[in-house]
Amino acid sequence: MRFAHLIFPSLFIFALSTCAKRVGLKNHNGMRIPNVPNAEELMQKPVISRNGTQLPPYNTTYYFDQLIDHSDPSKGTFKQRFWHTYEFYEAGMKCLTLVSPSPEYIGYLTNVTSNGLLSQSQNGTTIVLEHRFFGLSNPLPSLTGENLRYLTLQQSIDDIEYFVKNVNLPMPGGDHLDAPWIMVGGSYSGALTSYTMDNKPGLFYAGYASSAPVQAMYDYWGYFEPIRENMPANCSADVEAVIEYITEVFEGGNTTSIQEIKDTFGVGSVQHLDDVAGVRSNLWDWQDMQPTTGPGAAFYNFCDALEVKNGTVASAGGWGLDYALAAWGAYWRSSYLETMCGGEDVGECLDSYDSTATYFTNTTIDNPYRSWNWILCNELSFSQSSPPPGIPALVSRIVQPEYDIRQCYYWYSDVFNAQNAPPMANGAAALSDQRYGGWNVSVDHLFFANGKRDPWREGTVSADGLNIPSTESQPILVSDGFHASDLIVDFGEADPSVGAVQQRALEVFATWLSEWKSI
Repeated sequence: MRFAHLIFPSLFIFALSTCAKRVGLKNHNGMRIPNVPNAEELMQKPVISRNGTQLPPYNTTYYFDQLIDHSDPSKGTFKQRFWHTYEFYEAGMKCLTLVSPSPEYIGYLTNVTSNGLLSQSQNGTTIVLEHRFFGLSNPLPSLTGENLRYLTLQQSIDDIEYFVKNVNLPMPGGDHLDAPWIMVGGSYSGALTSYTMDNKPGLFYAGYASSAPVQAMYDYWGYFEPIRENMPANCSADVEAVIEYITEVFEGGNTTSIQEIKDTFGVGSVQHLDDVAGVRSNLWDWQDMQPTTGPGAAFYNFCDALEVKNGTVASAGGWGLDYALAAWGAYWRSSYLETMCGGEDVGECLDSYDSTATYFTNTTIDNPYRSWNWILCNELSFSQSSPPPGIPALVSRIVQPEYDIRQCYYWYSDVFNAQNAPPMANGAAALSDQRYGGWNVSVDHLFFANGKRDPWREGTVSADGLNIPSTESQPILVSDGFHASDLIVDFGEADPSVGAVQQRALEVFATWLSEWKSI
């Protein structure tokens, strides 16, 4: 018997991670869904059910006894936090939920998000479940490498299964709701949606994976391709020119020229050239872009600094190397270094070689950067490096995956050493596509939504050159959006192509759910 036909609520699952904005893996912008607009205001409003009953506030925290180790239940349980509302639920109808690793995303319970809108349209409930080793849902009391051995994709997938099969939702009849579970995720959680449906057939009746980089990669230089293709042409031309020059100088070894470049950017005290070239922050700011992004956004400020001269905007070819190099450097010295380092000494801030730095050694809980980097070092990799020769580069070609690999040893020195290298160092990580489908996933009732301007596009089923067909049972829709744009209702109102994806999702899930029958 397929588990989806048993009596369980449908589940929207979101498992999101965010990473620090500093150098190398310290600066890895990671995967994250957009913040919910006006989330704090939403938290203050009373929650009223459809029968007029006032329900607990959205930010009411609940706890679930989750297994520490699904391969050995004798190790006991830990308290896994979750948030829940049933404001749209009607007895006998569908129950929809969501999982996220942070209370930062409690706003995804509401109908200003696509999962909340889907829940409303199908008379369901929503759940935000905190991911293990994120926030305060920690199987063990610190984030040492030894403890993080229990942070794996499989343990995370097993968490979801155990939750679905055992949770008693805090609502009338919450232990026996007669409805299918549906999993919804964006970014990492979108990939986790695909992985879970592939790994646990029948656990979910349907799934929605937004901007899901399902194909783990060792050398993910493709991160920068959607940026290069979609950023202003003048800005792209000048960035490429500056990066090519920096690579040439750094590889040439002329100490005077090298110091001139370092001083231009205000990083003269930074010792290692790959720390200078490895700072990809201006480009990572692209991931904060959305259809509603207006003037004043970090990425726009960056391009304006390079392309607006005395009130005149450069043509598509840019101003050229000399002006762009000086303008980029001035932008860093005047504002961006302060944004990155917050007053910390620049030499220390950008030094990825100090293995004793607190940033690497702090093992206290509620440190999403440490938890996320563990997943990268062990299973997903996704090193955001320079492209192969012949492809225009927005990142210096001296930035290779080895730059990020080295930092894995610093983060988790109690586990990794010369005799025990992180899987990422093997050039393959434990690539998830070998276990969870990757680009080859084939699952009924799995809806993929991707954006042309998403820097994670090349890891999704909409990557260039794949040409994976969209089918009725596994639709693939592509908008002009950015990263997980389709998850926020406002973004669909701002961009018709995103709105069309959102509308199609409602139609597809309405059809699928109309076909579900309990036993």
